[in-house]
Amino acid sequence: GARVDLAAAPSVDIANGAPTGADATNELLINWADGPLNSERSLVRYSTDQGQTWNGPLTASISPDRPFYTAISISPNGTDAYLVYDAYLAEYQPTTSTPRPMQAVVKHADIAPGGAPGFFAELNRGVIGDARGSSQNGLTAEFFGDYGYAVATRSYGSAVWNDARNEADCPAIDAYRMAVEGGPAAPRPAPGTDCPANFGNSDIYGGSYSDPTP
Repeated sequence: GARVDLAAAPSVDIANGAPTGADATNELLINWADGPLNSERSLVRYSTDQGQTWNGPLTASISPDRPFYTAISISPNGTDAYLVYDAYLAEYQPTTSTPRPMQAVVKHADIAPGGAPGFFAELNRGVIGDARGSSQNGLTAEFFGDYGYAVATRSYGSAVWNDARNEADCPAIDAYRMAVEGGPAAPRPAPGTDCPANFGNSDIYGGSYSDPTP
């Protein structure tokens, strides 16, 4: 599957009142992906005392999303949170012969005066793609880098994410990857001649969203 070694690394943001600090609440939000296999979630905790204590976690994702990269932002005045994550939409599969659908999700939550984020409502759900169409340079595994980020202003939020909508699966690569994992022997393919032209064509997409309208 895809590289997810940074999934547990947290994304942190602070309502620092930029650029002058005049309306800062100094609230901190922290967001990461966690959970048992097939039940992974995008989790959020918050602190209103400079990180001395933390509340939560709150779950920002919904089923069947299995987030593997997630990022959060809070507006400078501490009133809005924007969150983005990439998610697999099917359970773990021990074979490369079946599709691995994935898509990105962008969400927004109002933050109550006491600091608690409310319900994370969906602003955008991206086009579904097949993660098998992505690839590390060595061809042995899929690849999506840690390219999911979010930023919040007082009037809108922006997010970027990994996107697989323009990728194509390559059966020769699928067979090779299974062979690497102990399956039937298969030769190492030459993507330029053995795969569709858009194999490996993963993208970075993005958008800006005014609460609550994208």
